[in-house]
Amino acid sequence: MARLKKRSILLAGHATSLALEPEFWAVLEDMAAAERLSLAGLIARLDEGRQGGPLASACRVAALEYVRAR
Repeated sequence: MARLKKRSILLAGHATSLALEPEFWAVLEDMAAAERLSLAGLIARLDEGRQGGPLASACRVAALEYVRAR
């Protein structure tokens, strides 16, 4: 299993860090490019739309849904 890669992101004016496997970061970067968003913009959108639970989980689920839809 790949090691987690931690990135710092500004969400709603607050700095936070998010740790995901490199494979998930790659898919999120593809999603952001496809939607013409920055990676931080995409993650902010995912953060706003989640129904509780960890942000990392919401990002993983969104990445899986994106890959399945392709």
